[in-house]
Order: sequence, then C-alpha cells, then structure tokens
Amino acid sequence: MSERDVNPLQVIQGMDDDALRAKLRNHLIEHSILTGKFILKSGVESNWFIDAKKTVCSADGMLLVANAMFRILPSNASAIGGLTMGADPIAFSTAAISAALGKPLRSFSVRKEAKDHGGGGRIAGMLLAGDQVVITEDTVTRGTSMLEAVTEVRDAGAEVVLAVALVDRGGSAERLLRAMDVEFKAVFTANELGFDYEGGLLF
Repeated sequence: MSERDVNPLQVIQGMDDDALRAKLRNHLIEHSILTGKFILKSGVESNWFIDAKKTVCSADGMLLVANAMFRILPSNASAIGGLTMGADPIAFSTAAISAALGKPLRSFSVRKEAKDHGGGGRIAGMLLAGDQVVITEDTVTRGTSMLEAVTEVRDAGAEVVLAVALVDRGGSAERLLRAMDVEFKAVFTANELGFDYEGGLLF
C-alpha cells in the first residue's frame, strides 16, 4: 500500500487515547509553541507563547484536534462553538468529524459584537434553543472568552454542558467557569506541555 492509499483520518481514529494525545502534543510543541520574551493579553510577561492556531488551522493538526475533542465530549452534546475566532476552527472541524463518526453536532460562532443587520445578534451558525452545548477555545489564559460565550449561549436558550480548551495556559478558567456552574476540561494544561502556568519553563 502506497502512502497515497493511506487514509489519515482512519489512522488517527485507530489510535488509542494515549497515542492520539502524544501525537497532538508533539504537533503543538513543534508548530505552535514559541519561547522568548512575550507580553500576554493580560499584560503579564512570559517566556513562552502558544499560537495554537498554527495547529488547529493546519490540515494534519485539525484532524488530531477534532478527534481528541470528540473523544471527551459528553454523550448528550448536540452543539459546539464559542467566541470567534479562538473557537471557530475547533468547533467547525469537530462538527465535521462528528458527522463522519455518526454523531453529528451543530456548530456555531459567537460574534464579538452584535450584528445590526440581517438576522442580527451575536450567534452565527447552527445553534438551537434547547441544545446541549460544548463551549470551546483554542487557548485560555484567564477564561474570560469562555465566560462570555457561556452567557450568550444561555441567553439564546441553550444549555452549556461543558467547556473545553485545547490548551489551558493560565490555570484560572476552571475556577471561573465553576462559579457559573460549568464544568471545564483542557486537552492539555501548560504543565503537560512542559511549562508553568503563565510562563516559567520547566525543562
């Protein structure tokens, strides 16, 4: 069998959870993590920075992320989305993979500002009242984008059943979301990628 005959989606779906996580971790470290001197959005100085979009927007990284996300979603989830644009690639690719796996999810995006023409509002895409929603994000530091998305989704008449970040680099999102009665998970924490929260190289 030539490389052209190998279906990468089937290969990934054939991996156990540990193998998939290891491959995704390697992709993040190779393509998305920079070391040096950086000022974060919060104003904190850090000696590392993760641009997770380098992984979630690449073809091979997208397959890894979407499959990893799909494996940790609650069985009752019916939609996935979050604040644009950190959530968009993850939400849309996970929805596509969910259809291929026979459990299709709706996907949506929360605009940063309400649209004043057309249908209006801040929700774009497929979100229905009563949906069981997973809020997602590529990287969280404080968790405020997820909090904002939770509020908009609830205002739209849907229920948030989980919030999932690809990378938790700040360590505060779980506490903030718990205060809103939302369970939080991260595919990877900063520690699991070899760093302290908000910076501080471990190796």
